[in-house]
Amino acid sequence: MCFSKIPDAKINFFSFLWHSLFLALAKNFMDINTIIPAMLISAGGTTTDLGILTAIMIGGASFMQIVFAGFLFKKVRKKRYLLAGIYLRVGALLGLGLLLAKAGRMPALYIISSIFILISIFTFSGSFANISYTDILGKSITGETRKKFFVVRQVILSSGILVSAIIVRYLVRHYAYPHNYSILFVSAGGLLLIATLGFWMIREKPTDFKSSGINFLSVFAAFKKMFREDMNLRYYMLLINSTGIGLTLVPFYISLAKERLGLTAEAVGNFLLLQIIGMIVSTLLWNFLIKKGAYKGLVRTYTLIGSVLPILALLFSVSKTIYPLIFLLSGFNISAYQIALPGILLEISKEQNRALYTALSGAGSFFTILFPIIAGALISRLGYPFVFGFSIIITATSIIFVNKINCKQSVEGT
Repeated sequence: MCFSKIPDAKINFFSFLWHSLFLALAKNFMDINTIIPAMLISAGGTTTDLGILTAIMIGGASFMQIVFAGFLFKKVRKKRYLLAGIYLRVGALLGLGLLLAKAGRMPALYIISSIFILISIFTFSGSFANISYTDILGKSITGETRKKFFVVRQVILSSGILVSAIIVRYLVRHYAYPHNYSILFVSAGGLLLIATLGFWMIREKPTDFKSSGINFLSVFAAFKKMFREDMNLRYYMLLINSTGIGLTLVPFYISLAKERLGLTAEAVGNFLLLQIIGMIVSTLLWNFLIKKGAYKGLVRTYTLIGSVLPILALLFSVSKTIYPLIFLLSGFNISAYQIALPGILLEISKEQNRALYTALSGAGSFFTILFPIIAGALISRLGYPFVFGFSIIITATSIIFVNKINCKQSVEGT
């Protein structure tokens, strides 16, 4: 069959799955919870450096979406902006790989400064690309085909992430610093570059803005109106800040291991593999829990695990044998967050305002930016117990906020 005669829907379906496959393979080569923090610490970074970098990777990524949304939302076609964002990410990863290949002959300050610049480019370009990705996916794969796509994509992602975790574990164990991380980032860049081939094949439909009176200024006016009038949205923004603390704390489990147990390349590989296993296994459990108690029940489970994890990290940090279990449990928490928080957002929003709710909730996650910076600075002065104890208090408040949210809108319609 001639390529031009294949229906657009089939081409787009295959194109997005192609990207999903190679993204899944690349993800663990650049994991923000284990690989990148371990690389920074191995390069001589302090807990303060780790806090700032975590703020950029987690909080900054969400915040920048609202900045880029103002520029992108009125673009009729977004494919070229999607590709531009991914190429910047590829360039940043390849730059990191080349930097680390020569790290042994460079001053530590130069290496750490370069890591911050390249990771910032990597993170912010990802936020830029994600807006275009979501828009193109929404208008390229529709109806029942979309449901089939998400099922197939989840299978591909789970399989690809597990395979890549095993490969990464092998690479970090069999090559010494800095060559192990150099290989990881160059490989990640190469895999992302291959993933873009899927987007080149996409046949993007132009977006019709003729019936839309929205402009750049009216978007921000809408943000203000929604925040003032919607109590659900205010509680949701408090919820993403309180629950987000658990995610920003994971990189500090790496620095704790470095301080108390010594951080070997083998340990980093084991941490990553256990985290991925925890994410895959827990997804099956969460599906059952959602049926029983909906997304709010999953947030309560997340809060319980997130409150216990810092305590276990301190208790387990006396043994190299049991400490890796922290990352198995963190995998449970990461998957719970990734399922529950977007699920609640879908339930409290409607089709007409969902994109604006998403952008505003991302911009409102200010505490996930501030906390890791403050935590990194305080750990060096007051120690891990103080910072971890404070994080438990903040995480526990998630119970209050999730109980205040009214999810009945999901019953009324979307």
